[in-house]
Amino acid sequence: MSAGQPILQFGTSRFLQAHVDLFVSEAAERGEALGGITVVQTTGNPASTRRLQALASTEGFEVRVRGLAGGQPVELRKTCRSIREAFHAGTDWRAVRDRACGPVRVIVSNTGDSGWALAPEDGAGLLSAAAAAPASFPAKLLVLLHDRWQAQPDAELTLLPCELVSRNGERLREIVLTLAREWQCAPAFTNWLQARPVWANSLVDRIVSQPLEPAGAVAEPYALWAVEAQPRLQLPCRHAAIVLTNDLTRHERLKLFLLNLGHTLLADLWMHGGLPADMTVLQAMQAPALREPLEQAWLQEVVPVFDALGQGDDARRYLVDLRDRLLNPFLDHRLADIAQNHAQKKARRLQPVVDLAQVHVPGLPQPRLAAALAAH
Repeated sequence: MSAGQPILQFGTSRFLQAHVDLFVSEAAERGEALGGITVVQTTGNPASTRRLQALASTEGFEVRVRGLAGGQPVELRKTCRSIREAFHAGTDWRAVRDRACGPVRVIVSNTGDSGWALAPEDGAGLLSAAAAAPASFPAKLLVLLHDRWQAQPDAELTLLPCELVSRNGERLREIVLTLAREWQCAPAFTNWLQARPVWANSLVDRIVSQPLEPAGAVAEPYALWAVEAQPRLQLPCRHAAIVLTNDLTRHERLKLFLLNLGHTLLADLWMHGGLPADMTVLQAMQAPALREPLEQAWLQEVVPVFDALGQGDDARRYLVDLRDRLLNPFLDHRLADIAQNHAQKKARRLQPVVDLAQVHVPGLPQPRLAAALAAH
């Protein structure tokens, strides 16, 4: 069995490369990281396989940070060297299981929008030592945690999902626990699963606009990884962009009701305005017919809700950075992409602001939000 690394990462996305992997690399240069990262690819597409091979290179990979900070252009090139091992779950599952029983202290994941979906072909037989890798990520995680429970049940372990799901640590724990019960795992294991590993809730916020080939990414200067504090929590590193908080909801509201709401409002105005099919966020922010309604919605319909919640100053500060982010001259973010699943996004990003206003600021006019919610 290899000594392994203290951080086990599921996913090879450009987001993880420019977020978790870069943070750990920068922290390691200051001696403030747990150590290196073992990456596990969970998909079978050829592009991911080429990326996996490049990620394992001792030369590292490049992350280009491009955008505005304080209204001024920023363009930096950074070399990320935090990844020490890279495996494919389908072909290297035995090695991955060995690593999970080693010195792993943190498990990070970012498996995409459908990454937590279960697979009907996954079953309890996959717990055997000779079994192939399960199809779904929750089942893979269950097998690894079962191995860990058998090998070193008292060792500290934190799970840090980066998927954009509210209360993501708790949600992932419930999925894995439900699966363990369906597989009729031993009660001692299910009790351990619920109580011993730390399932951390976190929020990630960084626009990573494009991949570099064969590995690497282009990202904006802004970055946040807000992690909810709890006993025995372990972080992969210390970094200025990692914020430990007792109130994760405050960070979630800022992102959802300012950045995400802003994106969806721009997309709604674009959809109903007869505007060019390839219009980008930058172009929208430079067009008064779209920028002015957005600014009015933020300041007149959303910020008063934050004021009522005691978070108005946070919202105004967030908006200063957010305008830089949306005016990023290097970011080619198409409104057509944002407009996908538009109705669901409006329900999640706009409707809660209207609902909160009815409770905390009754009578607050919200004509732009109401119009967007009413539009088909």
